[in-house]
Amino acid sequence: MKKYYCIFGEGSKIHQVICAILINLPVFSYGTTLGWMSPMSLLLQSNDSPRQPPLTDTEISWMASVAYLVCIATDFVIGYMGDKIGRKLTLIFVSASTACCWIIKLSSMEVWAFVLARAIVGFPMAGAFVTCPLYTKEISEDSIRGSLASFVILFHTTGNLFLYIIGDIFSYNTILWICLALPTIHILLFMMMPESPSYLVKRGKLQEAASVLAWLRCREEEDIVIKQELERIRQELKKDEESSKFVLKAILTDKIVFRTFCIAMVVALGREVCGAVPVINFAGDIFSSSSKGTGLLMTPNQQAMVLGAVQVAGSSFASSVVERSGRKPLLFITSLVSGLSMCILASWFVARDFGLLAPAWLPVVTLCVCIFCDSSGLLPVSVIINGEMFSFKYRGTVMAAATAAGSLVAFLETLFFKPLAKSMGIHVAFYFFGILCLFVAVYVILVLPETKMKSVEEIQDKLKTKKEREEDKRKLEENGGNKETC
Repeated sequence: MKKYYCIFGEGSKIHQVICAILINLPVFSYGTTLGWMSPMSLLLQSNDSPRQPPLTDTEISWMASVAYLVCIATDFVIGYMGDKIGRKLTLIFVSASTACCWIIKLSSMEVWAFVLARAIVGFPMAGAFVTCPLYTKEISEDSIRGSLASFVILFHTTGNLFLYIIGDIFSYNTILWICLALPTIHILLFMMMPESPSYLVKRGKLQEAASVLAWLRCREEEDIVIKQELERIRQELKKDEESSKFVLKAILTDKIVFRTFCIAMVVALGREVCGAVPVINFAGDIFSSSSKGTGLLMTPNQQAMVLGAVQVAGSSFASSVVERSGRKPLLFITSLVSGLSMCILASWFVARDFGLLAPAWLPVVTLCVCIFCDSSGLLPVSVIINGEMFSFKYRGTVMAAATAAGSLVAFLETLFFKPLAKSMGIHVAFYFFGILCLFVAVYVILVLPETKMKSVEEIQDKLKTKKEREEDKRKLEENGGNKETC
């Protein structure tokens, strides 16, 4: 058999890093689609708009929210595609749909074209948070699994910031051509990347899976490490086959899997109710209020750049510490700090309404703290652990369900936050988000298992009650200590 050769040395992780970067390029492209709304919506509503007449507030609102609405359905479509045609082809489709978004905007300035292009963003949105984290998890070894999985937030936030910057530099059409080039380049480069080893094993392509693992791990195909990992994947898939063929039924009937699914949903919703979505939408008013009397004046796009820079800093921090700190401590700390910052921000509004001394810098600081916590812990860790807690059979469906639930919450927040804030008071809304964040912090401490360097079996075993563990031990003894027959 031909020996595997790697110029970087045996056991090098460089191929996994390269693959993870290319897997997450569609997330960067998705980040640009979101970031485009900030500078371009201002331009398209101004007197200098390249479209005449300029767009109305209602038209902009639909453009902003329709992607979240479409994503509720496309999450399941993308999850299904990943399981049926593979992670690689699904990501190529995601990049193609991103390209379509920009082509439509280049082709027409009609309102229907803007809304349609924005609706198509639902596909890369789903791909970014369903397929990319799963694909990254399945090509990564345990020691760097968390760091590579956190790339999804790093690339997302960097894509946002990239668009904020070029939005201040280039013309309307130039920006669209730059954005179109990104998914096009990804499609060409990604043709060379391998399929997920787990998907190949599921399809019975064991030899190809061994070759892919050897390339990813920079080892020979006959290396004991490759054989052990391949066998672990095979056993995981074999266990999946023993449960119901209908994934939803299997989740509902298996007590441990259902318990894990509930944790995944709470964590996914927790990241959406931390206050980051409404804070970003309300950023302009907060900056405006806090700048009065200080001489600090920032344009809306400069404000967006500040938030974008904070997001990138947070996601970079997550990539560097998630393997050292563990998932549970990082998620707990960021939930706690985010909750406290929301409560402080709410108190600032109350103090201002009563005419009390309220430092102008405080809302800016709390806003940045909330955004930092969101991108450094709440977002990346929730994505990482949702991919780590489930076997191949459940990963796509669970990630799709969690992302769909999050998209629904984000859509409702985007649509109703300002009307409710006006009728009830902005402080009530921020107290609500703060309390929910504190609840998530308590939930993490009491319920969430640590998933760092743990297999799916080890993670789910931690969720078993003492009685269930004793039952498993009894069955193991009855079968002579053979786990495969239990």
